[in-house]
Amino acid sequence: MLEKTFEPKAAEPRIYAQWEDSGLFAPRAAKPTDGAADAYSIVIPPPNVTGSLHIGHALNNTLQDILARYHRMKGKAVLWLPGTDHAGIATQMVVERKLAAEGNIGRRDMGRDAFIEKVWEWKAESGGTIVRQLRRLGSSCDWSRERFTLDEGLNAAVRKVFVQLHKDGLIYRDKRLVNWDPHFQTAISDLEVEQKEVDGAYWHFAYRLSDGVTYEHPVAFDEDGKATEFETRDFIVVATTRPETMLGDTGVAVHPEDERYKGLVGKFVTLPITGRRIPIVADDYADPTKGSGAVKITPAHDFNDFGVGKRAGLEALNVMDAFGRITAADTPDVPAEYEGMDRFAARKAIVARAEEEGWLREIEKTKHMVPHGDRSGVVIEPWMTDQWYVDAKVMAQPALKAVEEGATVFEPKSYEKIYFEWLRNIEPWCISRQLWWGHRIPAWYGPNGEIYVAETEEDAREQALSDYDSEVVLTQDEDVLDTWFSSALWPFSTMGWPEKTEDLERFYPTSDLVTAADIIFFWVARMMMMGLHFMDGEVPFKRVIINGLVRDEKGQKMSKSKGNVIDPLNIIDELGADPLRFTMAILSGTRDIKLSKQRIEGYRNFGTKLWNAARFSQMNEARRVEGFDPADVQQTINRWIRGELTKAERQVSDAIEGGRFDDAAGALYRFIWNVFCDWYLELAKPVFNGSDEAAKAETRAMTAWTIDQTLKLLHPVMPYITEELWAELGREGPARDGLLMGETWPVLPDVFVDTDAEAEIGWLVDLIGEIRALRAEMNVPPSAKPPLAFVAPDAATAERIARHRDLILTLGRVSEVAVAEAAPAGAVTFVSGGATVALSLAGIIDLDAERVRLEKEIAVFDADIGHVNKKLGNPNFVARAAAEVVEEQRAKLAEAEEGKARLQAALKRLETL
Repeated sequence: MLEKTFEPKAAEPRIYAQWEDSGLFAPRAAKPTDGAADAYSIVIPPPNVTGSLHIGHALNNTLQDILARYHRMKGKAVLWLPGTDHAGIATQMVVERKLAAEGNIGRRDMGRDAFIEKVWEWKAESGGTIVRQLRRLGSSCDWSRERFTLDEGLNAAVRKVFVQLHKDGLIYRDKRLVNWDPHFQTAISDLEVEQKEVDGAYWHFAYRLSDGVTYEHPVAFDEDGKATEFETRDFIVVATTRPETMLGDTGVAVHPEDERYKGLVGKFVTLPITGRRIPIVADDYADPTKGSGAVKITPAHDFNDFGVGKRAGLEALNVMDAFGRITAADTPDVPAEYEGMDRFAARKAIVARAEEEGWLREIEKTKHMVPHGDRSGVVIEPWMTDQWYVDAKVMAQPALKAVEEGATVFEPKSYEKIYFEWLRNIEPWCISRQLWWGHRIPAWYGPNGEIYVAETEEDAREQALSDYDSEVVLTQDEDVLDTWFSSALWPFSTMGWPEKTEDLERFYPTSDLVTAADIIFFWVARMMMMGLHFMDGEVPFKRVIINGLVRDEKGQKMSKSKGNVIDPLNIIDELGADPLRFTMAILSGTRDIKLSKQRIEGYRNFGTKLWNAARFSQMNEARRVEGFDPADVQQTINRWIRGELTKAERQVSDAIEGGRFDDAAGALYRFIWNVFCDWYLELAKPVFNGSDEAAKAETRAMTAWTIDQTLKLLHPVMPYITEELWAELGREGPARDGLLMGETWPVLPDVFVDTDAEAEIGWLVDLIGEIRALRAEMNVPPSAKPPLAFVAPDAATAERIARHRDLILTLGRVSEVAVAEAAPAGAVTFVSGGATVALSLAGIIDLDAERVRLEKEIAVFDADIGHVNKKLGNPNFVARAAAEVVEEQRAKLAEAEEGKARLQAALKRLETL
């Protein structure tokens, strides 16, 4: 007999060990008859080696595991390939902090080789944390194939790709603007930049026009916006939130159609402090409606300004060093007093000087977004520096075409728009990072600055012999590659490329990729570019399934500062992995998943419901029977549940195949809770307790068979409890062949759906449902058993009444089931299955008290409806509120209107008594 409850804390480690020991995580052996359709592969989005399991990981890996377990049970050779990312900047930061906490010298004093050795030591000790946590979630990855983006195989792949792209002219070195982190002393990607709202200001500076130039500037306007008064000016006003960058200004931009400044285009201003003469240029970037309409241009310290500078031929002058300090290295006209000054100290000094000299015209306080390093927390500086780049524009074209032509599809399809928009406007990809931990760039420099790109230093030396008569000292580039560079090779490098391996032959291209929308361009698009370039034009995956973002129950982003973070490991400790997994699946159909602990607890109750149903079946001797064939059952309830199970199997299979995990979970929930537990087992009770031994034996066998098939259907979503039930229920009846995980997915024939049984049981279920709803609406006490009468039923209905009288009495909680020519006095009538049914309530409920209760509850609904209608009727609310907030209010309105209608119907029924 099953224990009273399932104890996940004790069962999950034991069950996972059984799975892992079974060898079922690895792909099954190849068969001579296997074709491409017999393999299913998916590569895990590699979590950072520094990471711990968060709720986003729980969602993403649950969905992947559902796919892997489903296709494995479908008989396919499944490869779910796991691994971790070396996470350059994050790992380097973790190890540096650890060294500092232990009182060690800094990495620069330690030296590169010694520091890298320390990082590998840390990785050996602590780098497996997230892999262990993924196991706790139930992830059925093939751990024997686990990869690391810095392992030797992937290192070789990275070097080969870099060298080949360089030969193809698609990797090059250039001086461009990057996101520079002054704390970590490295360029970082856009994904590592966090925009924070800060209190700041627009400082309005007056730049004096050169050569005695003046112009007439409008200062008053009529109702039509036409200038009516002018003043003569010998200056132009610009505004900036970063006054320190003015030291690097090389131009002022105005819009070409701005009438105020048309006559100034081509003229010059004299930059305060430096005395530098810089031109006024026309560019669409300048917005006539903002500020003065004139914009200072600092090409070396602003991404937009860099573009203007390119178009206008303006010089790019670096006025800061790698630490964010002012430097005159590129700009000798910067006064010595600013040399070495921190950028924020320089800001204060420049503003003070502007005020003192009279060219500060206004300080406009504002809140604005400022980029910060997500790891360092310092303000990011757009900085001009020499870096390595990929010509992403060229590589993007095949990646665009592949999705346009359907070689790779996105689910939901709407996410293709993000993919297309980024690739069609793609910029060169900066791939070098000024770190030590990572793939060191395979480029060596000769004594005269020549660059030799090669897979090994030996190859580089051979190249150098073409420039030198003898061996010379070569110095390898100090930088490492962007982490996303090695991640872009993940689908094929993890399968052994550049070698021609059996895994590549069998599992590439992969079937699915499950990932988040925020890395469509950072990762998905780059994998597409690399895969198409190096794998003979084959896409790396056939389908991309985008999962939503998990938020708190109010739709707010989770953050430690808000205290609203749900830790999946705490949930697993307290409730088990299965309720978390089921919640992730059933909520996965929305872009923003609103999650609360209460929702997860609710789905724990769902698991408990199944456990109790299995236990009830055991108590009623429902055991598996050797040779039992569900095709032969005769009892109506058994033919009915067979059909309901068949329909559920179709729904679950179609939903998982289509990547609609919410639909799959919803179908499972409805069948298990609403159909099997609430109805079938209730309908089976009289059979179990009856004297018809043949019906009893058939129903017991059918119950056991149905539970077995149900466990198979639920297993991909809730693997632990289903595996435990499979083992425990298998102790009785024919011996099990092995683990549930290795069972075959049920594919039930269409003939299992019996329309006669469906109509018969459907009639009974609808009738009982109507009685229960009416009892609830009319506030009938649970202990009360009012009489029920069918009013002049037809012959078919009369036969059904006779067949199911005992069930109607029990499940409807009524004292009698009669047939009458007219509804009895004091009865409330309703229609079910085409028949008029009367439930006698006279003397059972207090009519006056019930009328008052209903009127009060209707008034509450009226107040709610009025409140929501007032909000939705406010154009400002609808225009300004977030879409999900407006939708939530509309849902509230619909719910309130439905509730009011239900109570009004109950009140109307009272009036007939």
